[in-house]
Amino acid sequence: MKIVHIITRLIVGGAQENTLLSCEGQHDLGHDVTLITGPAVGPEGSLMERAQRYGYRVEVIEAMGRAIKPMRDWGVYKSLIRSIVRLAPDIVHTHSSKAGIIGRWASHKAGKLLAKAGGRRPGIVHTIHGLAFTASTKRSVNKVYEWLERKVAPITDKIVCVADAMAEQSLAANIGTPEQYVTVYSGMETQPFINPPISRDAVRKSFGIADDDIVAGTIARLFELKGHDDLLAMAPKMCERFPKLKIMWVGDGLLRSEFERQIKQMGLESRFILTGLVPPTQIPQLVNAMDIMVHPSRREGLARALAQGGLASIPVLTYDVDGNREGVLEGVSGWAVKAFDQAILAEKLAMLLGDSQLRRRMGEAGRAFALGQFDTRVMVEGLEKVYRQVAEQTNRA
Repeated sequence: MKIVHIITRLIVGGAQENTLLSCEGQHDLGHDVTLITGPAVGPEGSLMERAQRYGYRVEVIEAMGRAIKPMRDWGVYKSLIRSIVRLAPDIVHTHSSKAGIIGRWASHKAGKLLAKAGGRRPGIVHTIHGLAFTASTKRSVNKVYEWLERKVAPITDKIVCVADAMAEQSLAANIGTPEQYVTVYSGMETQPFINPPISRDAVRKSFGIADDDIVAGTIARLFELKGHDDLLAMAPKMCERFPKLKIMWVGDGLLRSEFERQIKQMGLESRFILTGLVPPTQIPQLVNAMDIMVHPSRREGLARALAQGGLASIPVLTYDVDGNREGVLEGVSGWAVKAFDQAILAEKLAMLLGDSQLRRRMGEAGRAFALGQFDTRVMVEGLEKVYRQVAEQTNRA
């Protein structure tokens, strides 16, 4: 098949890694794959080099960016139409909210032009990595995204969700119909987490982590709604109660300097490890250096960090938001606690910090669970089924 993926920008992030793994897996299966993206601009780091060296086609639309700019976005829409008509794909697969809305409208228009010229319209697939209409703290902005999603759903053949919760919440908002939705969990390369390139001991030594230190780690942008402020609020009592606790934050972002100021103000510089921005290839070794994965994000699709913690055989702890409960075997591999309840989060974290055997049991269960659900091959096979179903539908139309 000829497959075109569209995503807003190739920064380091879960949706972007999902998209690249999809492109790579489909390229390896022999499909003709093109990735259309905007420039990889942002403090999170870039995945552009990885995309460009793999072997499939990468096209960059310089005007495509995350911010809403109507005049510029109209130009992006026209550029996408031209690209899709030129490529004449069997499937267009859009990712993320903005690229999903503009990309699907452009695909629909391009399909009409192709059909008029005697060709076939492409099947249109969209993946919800996180719900656009819950992303903003402004209700008015969320309502606009909700309205846009309702408008674009009827021209979408299949809506892929990275968790069942995404479909449930979308249908509750009257977006699309039940038969449009299918869940394909976000895949990842599992072997580097099982056999990391650098050993746990070596990584811990490089950060000055003692053998008996207990590391609670978080992988997320240092940005709003990722939950770092909740961890800061409970840090003084936790550090006092558990003298061997170290808190590792993997990632960078606009709030780093503010978080560092608060950590210094609390006198906890020696207890926090901020790695800054790291290449995705270093994530497995860093997760293996941890003892607990804590991911108190306030908005997710289904956090990849939960699967990463499971693959590294460490327990995971998160808020029960969006699809996160689907990344945890409740009480077996970790907990998805009541959303935004810092007291319960602190209670469960304390249980894990104080019981090495509990950490070991939960970690072992988490690895088995993650291998069955979140391997890249499982995701690529799931998408292959979706594409073939959509292609059959469009061929019959």
